[in-house]
This record gives sequence, structure tokens and C-alpha cells, in this order.
Amino acid sequence: MSVLPTIDHWHDGAAWAGTSERTAPVRNPATGDEVAAVRLASAADTTTVVRRARDAADDWRTASLSKRTKVLFGFRQLLDERADEVAEVITRQHGKVRSDAFGEVQRGLEVVEFACGVGSLLKGSHSEQASTGVDVTSILQPVGVAVGITPFNFPAMVPLWMVPVALACGNAFVLKPSERDPGASLLLAEMLAEAGLPAGVFSVLQGDREVVDALLTDPLVDAVSFVGSTPVARHVYETATAAGKRVQALGGAKNHQVVLPDADLDAAAGAAVSAAYGSAGERCMAISVVVAVDPVGDALVERIAKLAAEVVVADGAEPGTDMGPLITAEHRDRVASMVDAGEQAGAAVVVDGRGLSVAGRPGGFFLGPSLLDHVTPDMTVYRDEIFGPVLCVVRVPSYDAAVALVRDNPYGNGVSLFTRDGGAARRFTFEVEAGMVGINVPIPVPMAYYSFGGWNDSLFGDTHVHGPEGVHFYTRSKVVTSRWDEPATAGADLGFPTNT
Repeated sequence: MSVLPTIDHWHDGAAWAGTSERTAPVRNPATGDEVAAVRLASAADTTTVVRRARDAADDWRTASLSKRTKVLFGFRQLLDERADEVAEVITRQHGKVRSDAFGEVQRGLEVVEFACGVGSLLKGSHSEQASTGVDVTSILQPVGVAVGITPFNFPAMVPLWMVPVALACGNAFVLKPSERDPGASLLLAEMLAEAGLPAGVFSVLQGDREVVDALLTDPLVDAVSFVGSTPVARHVYETATAAGKRVQALGGAKNHQVVLPDADLDAAAGAAVSAAYGSAGERCMAISVVVAVDPVGDALVERIAKLAAEVVVADGAEPGTDMGPLITAEHRDRVASMVDAGEQAGAAVVVDGRGLSVAGRPGGFFLGPSLLDHVTPDMTVYRDEIFGPVLCVVRVPSYDAAVALVRDNPYGNGVSLFTRDGGAARRFTFEVEAGMVGINVPIPVPMAYYSFGGWNDSLFGDTHVHGPEGVHFYTRSKVVTSRWDEPATAGADLGFPTNT
């Protein structure tokens, strides 16, 4: 029998086994087979890694902006050259189709390119002669040791939202990836080391909740970034802020696509199918609710159903596949149970993905696209985040009712509107409550030079990831007031200083 590979941690510039003997299986979701074992770090391992990161941060913050830029440019080159390799690992451990996995790497590359502009990103400000003979300067300095706790659904892109910006700002970074698909994290570590990043500045701790809770409370950790479900985001935020850390914790989503009567229904249907079933719906920006404004419901559902039935579900590594499996058997069963609940509550199952079998992959975690019509806001299939290939259609009588529906949902990650009316689009952009808005764009994920993040229960903390807000999160502002000429008066003056 062949021995399965073991996925290690990354510590002090090299792969590291740690001291814990605990492991977890890593499976190929398309087959159900175990393809590797991942080590699960202990709290003691966490302390070891964070202490080394603390020492490395003290040195890295002194590195010139030119040196940081050179490392990031080298990393960008290596990541571009090895994009196919990273995508292959993602497909094997996550299950998404190769084109989707490759696209994930490309979006991560854009953040690396943004971070390569560190010389401009970290410019402070200066006011000469703020008072007579007095100058005031603001500077941006690193926070110290930053931690990223990232989800299974984007094992490369979400770490790349955080790591390049944090390193550009002069911080050390400790990544805790999902234990379900951890392989990409070590590839990133290898490339950063090859690009010249000093040992200890970037670390990877594989693990489960034991590691997470140790990181959230470690006194040497200064900042925590998280992407995942809302309940865990709330736990991360409350625990880490109570320990005195700055936190950005991105939670769940229930993204709506509003379709007005004047919209191009073919375009709206195609966008809904792409955004709902891409990556098997395991995206925080997936469209999970189509809001059909009367009288377009019947025509729109008919178009969506036709396209959904044509989606090819198979092993993501197979050419011609549109949608791969879900991440685990347990998650597949949970998503299927949500369709059950919707049907029992009175929703019409127009397209039923339950019971799908894929030839040659009897052990895979597959579920076909499902489409539920006449869903109402009181149903669990509407209220709960499903995170699977299930699209709900809610019918409303007017534009105002559509906006109210989006506003009343507790999540506020992303929303889109399909219309030909520029006035309606502008009004929607102004009125809707969500962090990211798309107009005739189903998944409004911003470019790297803007920041990604939602509102309400989709975000805990004040700062979004990457872009300008990412720079703000990974730096602290320091204001220096200086005077070099001779004081205007000699001796003590106990009056409150004023600018003259």
C-alpha cells in the first residue's frame, strides 16, 4: 500500500512537523478518497510559531520599501509561473473545476500586484509651518504580527487578499488555512521563501479550533483577519477584540439579484445561473436569491430552469465540467436537507439536484443544481446561508418591495440589480444596504485596488480586506510634531499650547 503524503506546517522558512501527533484526512471531494493527511498543531506549536514571527517582525519592519517590493515582485512572478500547479492542488482538494481554480489564483495575483506599489501605499503626509517653526508629519508603521484564518472555498485567493498587503506594510504573517484543503498554503510559503522573504516572516499553522483559539488570545498577535461563516466570525471578533487585538472578520452572506421588468431576461438568467452554481455555490459572493419584480417571474424562472438543467456536473479535473462536488459528504447532505425543508414549506422545486449520480465517481460528494420558486422570507431555505448549488426565487410586486426585502435580510455582503434604466440603477445604488453592489454584474467582487467587504452580519469590525482599507488595517498611524528653531521664549510656560 502506498503511504499518503503528510501536509506539514511552515515555520522559520521551512516545512515543520510540529510537536502534535494529531492529523486529519484531506479528501478529494470528487471521489471521496483520502489523498493526504494534514497535521493539526497544538497550542504549544502555536506559541512557538508566533514567538518566531514576533522576532521576525522586528527585523522585517526595518527592511526598506525597495526590498519589500523586490520580494513581492519575485513572489508575483513565481505565482504567475506556477498558477497551473496551484490550481491543480485546489481542484484535487476542494473539487472546483480547473478554470475556476485558475481564476481564483489570477484574482489573488491582482492583490499581489497592488501590494507591489508599497512605495505609494505607505506614503504619509507632512504639514510645514503648522505653527511658527513647527512641522507635523504622519507616518504609517506596521502593527507587528498579523494572523489570517481563511476558509476552504478559496484556499489561495483569500490568503492572497491578506498576505501580500500585510507583508508590504512590514508585518510578519501567520496563516491558518482550512484543514479541508490546506495544500495551496504550503505552495505559497515555498514561493515566498524562494522570492527572498526572510525566514519567520511568513508562517503556516495547520489546525482546527485549538489553533484558532490559541491565535486569538496569544499576547504577541496584534491583528486578526478572518473569512468564514457568521457564527464563527462573531466568535473570532468577540474573542480577539477582548484580547486587545484589531480584527476584521468577514461572515456569511445571502446575496440577492434583483431583476426589474425592463431587464434583459436572457442576460439576467445567464448571470443568475453562473453566480448561483459556479463553484457549486460555495462562494461568499454566490447569488442565492433572485428577486423577480412582477411581472417577470414566470419568464425568468423558465429561462433559469433551462440553463440550470444544462449544467454539467462531474469531477472538476475532467474537461467540459461546469460544476464539481461539494467539499464534504456532510455538507452535501446538509444542502440537500435545505432543499427538503424548502419543499416542505411550500416552495416549488423547479430543478431538483438531489439524488444526482456521476458516472465513475460513486463516492463523490455531488449535488446537482436546484431551483426553488415561490420562496418566501419566512422559509429557512431563504433565511439561512446554504453555501451550495441552490437558487431561490422570491417574487415581489415592485421595486420598493425588492429594496425592502434586501434591507430586511440580516446579511449585507453583495447585491446586484439587472435593469436597462439608469435612473433606477442609480437609485438602487444609493438606497440598498450592502457592501458591494453590481449593476448588470452578478458577482460584484471589486478589483484589488478597491476593498472587499460587506455590511451588517457579513462583517464584524470596521475594516474591509485588501485595497486601501487593507493597508489601513495592517498599519498604525503615528503623528510627529517637531521644532528645530530656537524657542520663541525661554523658561517654563504652563499654558496650554496654541498654534501661532
